[in-house]
Amino acid sequence: MSQNHCCNHDHPAPEVPAGNPDLTTASTGELRWSALRIEAMDCPTEERLLRNALGKLPEVEALEFNLMQRVLRVQHRFTELQPLQQLIATLGMQAEDIDATPGETAASPAQKPWWPLAVAGVLALASEICEWFAIGPQWLVAALALLAIAGAGLPTYRKGLIALKNRDLNINALMSIAVTGALLIGQWPEAAMVSVLFAIAELIEAKSLDRARRAISGLLDLAPQQATVSIDGTWREVPASSVQPGTRVRVRPGERIALDGTLLAGNSSVNQAPITGESLPVEKQVGDSLFAGTINGEGELEFEVTRAANDSTLARIIHAVEEAQGTRAPTQRFVDRFSRIYTPTVFIIALLTAVLPPLLFQGVWLDWIYRALVLLVIACPCALVISTPVTLVSGLAAAARMGILVKGGVFLEMGRQLTWIALDKTGTLTHGRPQQTDFIALRPGDARSLAASLASRSDHPVSQALARAALTEQIALQPVEQLTALPGRGVKGLIAGTPYHLGNHRLVEELGLCSSELEARLDELERQGKTVIVLLDEAGPMALFAVADAVRETSREAVSQLHDIGVRTLMLTGDNPHTAAAIAKQVGIDEALGNLLPEDKLREVERRQANDQRIGMVGDGINDAPALARADIGFAMGAAGTDTAIETADVALMDDDLRKLPTFIRLSRRTHAVLMQNISLALGIKLVFLGLTLFGAGSLWMAVFADMGASLLVVFNGLRLLRMAR
Repeated sequence: MSQNHCCNHDHPAPEVPAGNPDLTTASTGELRWSALRIEAMDCPTEERLLRNALGKLPEVEALEFNLMQRVLRVQHRFTELQPLQQLIATLGMQAEDIDATPGETAASPAQKPWWPLAVAGVLALASEICEWFAIGPQWLVAALALLAIAGAGLPTYRKGLIALKNRDLNINALMSIAVTGALLIGQWPEAAMVSVLFAIAELIEAKSLDRARRAISGLLDLAPQQATVSIDGTWREVPASSVQPGTRVRVRPGERIALDGTLLAGNSSVNQAPITGESLPVEKQVGDSLFAGTINGEGELEFEVTRAANDSTLARIIHAVEEAQGTRAPTQRFVDRFSRIYTPTVFIIALLTAVLPPLLFQGVWLDWIYRALVLLVIACPCALVISTPVTLVSGLAAAARMGILVKGGVFLEMGRQLTWIALDKTGTLTHGRPQQTDFIALRPGDARSLAASLASRSDHPVSQALARAALTEQIALQPVEQLTALPGRGVKGLIAGTPYHLGNHRLVEELGLCSSELEARLDELERQGKTVIVLLDEAGPMALFAVADAVRETSREAVSQLHDIGVRTLMLTGDNPHTAAAIAKQVGIDEALGNLLPEDKLREVERRQANDQRIGMVGDGINDAPALARADIGFAMGAAGTDTAIETADVALMDDDLRKLPTFIRLSRRTHAVLMQNISLALGIKLVFLGLTLFGAGSLWMAVFADMGASLLVVFNGLRLLRMAR
């Protein structure tokens, strides 16, 4: 998992206030990870403060920040977390050990009373009115302003002092300097109004970010908290979290399914949209899989639980999306680097603004100091930095709601750059359940029994077609010894001491057993779009078996949509070239390559990447694994309920609908567009205000409005991505 790490032991540890334990004595030398929930860790301001304080401790090896979940993971050598928690407390934040309370979700921060801020606002407005209309003496204006600052600005001052003590110029430090400077030059009402407006801005921004967080946490509400289980022959309501695998559960019509399971009795249609994004309900029969969070239709169902609540498909989806939030996408990494340069640069410009015009051009000191204070307010890049995680989280949540599980912001951003999509044939473009259509005996012998015996030991869809046909016709199977899989070619094994091979056209050629007559027969069947399997013994070919696989109804539409958005398509299959060409023509694939081994598929992906082309690979089998891993983005088909696909794929399509591919690419392009809009908005507003301030047209309260407005604009603009999931 690519996280935002901090490993810096080149600097001395920060001073620890008196009363705290000696951090070095609590070290064991053994590295371990701990997760801390810090409710006050809302934005990069707190992240930078924590990074500066914790990242320099010799006992701390790495830090991973997840601002959207307010979680900090620390790799450290402490025997207990208390020293870390106490150090974090000196920064004005409280850290809770997540591992000490497993299974609990993040609680919302305690709501602060609103009336002190309201009173402070009234006092600031009264101070402004008294100043504007010359009502009362100057000491009354100052007193009202100071009371307003005390009501609204003390938390900012407290955070600002902590930041300055740790040599961190965050927004709280900059606001504290600006308000103090305004007081020193006699701008009492303006200092009060700035304190109140900033407090309001922080309150609104916090609520806006909570909305972004709920985009993910709302997935948790899909699964009901209670389940109706069978206990000693009676049905009882129990907490879903307490139900163990193997328990029998009942779900009534219209209810949400609480846990993953296998259907034991009843039949009904189930709305699987929350998991797979399928628009139509899926008919369920005995033996079918059920997923937590899906909605039962018209019939009562009884099923056996196969996974505990914290290990359900829904739980794994939520966990994967939460992990994805912690990764830094390319744009986010750029913004983080830029912000570290931006704030000191603007701070230096503010200092020069305050000093140079009065010294060099006889400017009025108070006038230019005031302009410098305004620049300080707009120096914080909060709007810029918060724009990227909010946008990416919204995109990840929208994808999850559509049944597309994206394993990180980097893949969500990269999707727009794909120029090729490579697809496996069997199980991807086709249903993956081919049926045997032809049997041609070339020599006398028990060919069907021999072939079925070898095929039944293989999990390849084509082999399974032969095994099903033999089972239907009640053909007896024979024991197989020393069975060996030949990737991309077939299998071999011993039956009654005689070696046999069962494989494709390529295997026949490799064994040197391909005659002109056999070649003609293979060619005839393959031109019909069929896959041909040959049974061979030491003497040569014994029989031909042809199977055909129906193309998925959605494949043609998916390929057409990919072409519409400028993405070319490529089929990579181990099947023969004739079958590959026939399927490609049916579906509309641009280029089809057959007779490919796993290493051949890998080589084709690398060949296009060598030409600076971005390629995604879609597959569902072991044969596709090397190409899936090497592709810029690996897409796993039908990942619902499959541990390996969810854990290893870059992007998991939770059902078998290839139309999610163009949907993902469109979402990626939309996400990038919103990211660029947010960066332009955040920087544009800052630059405009920088110019206004230098020309004397800016004021402190306008600067706060600009900073607050930019933050809210980028947050709400990012949240628009959630509409794509509706």
